[in-house]
Amino acid sequence: MNLENLNNLIELFSLQVIKQNKKDVFLESLNPLNKKTYTWEETQNNILKLSKIIRENIKEDERCLLVSENRPEWFISDMAIMLSGGITVPAYTTYTEDDYKYLIEDCEPSLLIVSNNEMLKKLNNIINEKKFIKKIITLDEVNKVTNNLNIINKNKFLDFNTILKNNLFEEDKIQNNRLKRTSPACIIYTSGTGGNPKGVVLSHGGILNNLVGASEILKPLIDTRPVFLTWLPLSHSYEHSVQFVQIAVGAKVFYAEKIEKLLENISEAKPTIMTAVPRFYQNLYNKININLKKQSGFKAQLINATIQLGKKKLLNQKMTVKEKFVNMITEALVRKKIKKQFGGNLKAFVSGGGALDKEIGEFLNSVGLPTLQGYGLTETSPVVSCNPIDKIKVETVGPPFKGNQVKIADDGEILVKGENVMLGYWNKKEETDEVIIDGWLHTGDIGEIDPEGYLKITDRKKDIIVSAGGDNISPAKIENMITNEPEIDQCMVYGDKKNYLVALIVPSKDFLREKEKIDNVIEKINKKLTLLEKIKKIQLIDENFSIENGLMTPTMKVKRKKVTEKYKNRLEKLY
Repeated sequence: MNLENLNNLIELFSLQVIKQNKKDVFLESLNPLNKKTYTWEETQNNILKLSKIIRENIKEDERCLLVSENRPEWFISDMAIMLSGGITVPAYTTYTEDDYKYLIEDCEPSLLIVSNNEMLKKLNNIINEKKFIKKIITLDEVNKVTNNLNIINKNKFLDFNTILKNNLFEEDKIQNNRLKRTSPACIIYTSGTGGNPKGVVLSHGGILNNLVGASEILKPLIDTRPVFLTWLPLSHSYEHSVQFVQIAVGAKVFYAEKIEKLLENISEAKPTIMTAVPRFYQNLYNKININLKKQSGFKAQLINATIQLGKKKLLNQKMTVKEKFVNMITEALVRKKIKKQFGGNLKAFVSGGGALDKEIGEFLNSVGLPTLQGYGLTETSPVVSCNPIDKIKVETVGPPFKGNQVKIADDGEILVKGENVMLGYWNKKEETDEVIIDGWLHTGDIGEIDPEGYLKITDRKKDIIVSAGGDNISPAKIENMITNEPEIDQCMVYGDKKNYLVALIVPSKDFLREKEKIDNVIEKINKKLTLLEKIKKIQLIDENFSIENGLMTPTMKVKRKKVTEKYKNRLEKLY
């Protein structure tokens, strides 16, 4: 399939339906309360049915807010909205009422697709005061909690008994005159680490452009039909685009139940590809490391050899005959066992949505869990670059995808140009013009390109701490070193315009009252840091940064501004 010649994302799916066995399962939910499977044919039928209902309730280019946990019906809804001429606006289920109010007032959706009663109750107060909302469609049976609007229940469209005469491809041919590569496909709101989120308008062509690079990365990993396990929120641009990659490679897609059940779901789904954010890999690294450190004697020697020789292989360093033999033993006794814990079929983890620490990347690759770090942002649909499996350089985010132009500005900022760059921020021309200059998107990230064309991220422009002496300090580097220690769960470094750095520390559960041990960890890390980077004082806190308390984004990035506001007094007392 030539992705470069496609008009839109609906055409991508309709062509794949023709190519695949219609009776093969395409989407499957692992939630025991909603355990459903959808074949390619059933998925197509339901997109068509839901599209007919949506079309009766919205005009072309009107917005449709989609509020649902990950499930097959999320995909069906997204495709049906596009087929109907609407623009999908995904929203996180973890949002507060104020977050929803801001989003709804900003994009003024004509239609809402809501998963269940719980979500409907969250939105009830806002829905009833907004005249521009015409209808609500629910994915599950609900009690009517809203006063002014008709609710269209799931039975209207999730009924497989009616066989449709036309197919999606015929329907799509009608739409092709309207849905161009430059047409908006969705408005994805940024996580808002530094204030109110902005609606990023992404085009059909932008996402299709991304799929060209993604398909190239996945080609060496696919020898049979690939299996994906989806668990990151589909409302995030990273996972939202991954669902179209899944179509392009003809995958089978499992939807995880919830994060607490992730390891069980991995065993059940046995994925070949899994996408996640750095926080997931950091937790994984700490868990595996804690278990490995408990070993002694021959087992400990074997584990050390696994890591040591795994790093040699990763760095393409020559091994002696003896080392090759030992590496074969570690492959059979250690790496195979670790892989089995992840279903046994895993070809690669793909890391995105933030910087992956080099030490973690090296470790995971060494113990038999190939981890490909990529880079992107919502504004680039979202991927800019990714490491290929045959040449992983863990300290980089890989070479840019085909169709991307990447250059480094004089001040070190990464600039990106290409079809994948957003159409703009929704209703925010001034902010759009600030970041897109002469077609180049100013990413806000600082980086460099190595002699082999691999991109390396060194910092986030906005997050750089400028000391009282005018020195630039990277908090991310220090925070990664601190949170890689098993005694520490989370950390935020503080010190803008100050004479020295301090840190907020959330200890791991087993070390909540162990101030002396935490001090020792910081002392050990300080020995590896320059004088300017050393942490002079710390403040222990016992509340985790989380999505629920508003101190973390849905993709598990710390909201520095919010954390600073909440702990300002305690931080300032350290000076």
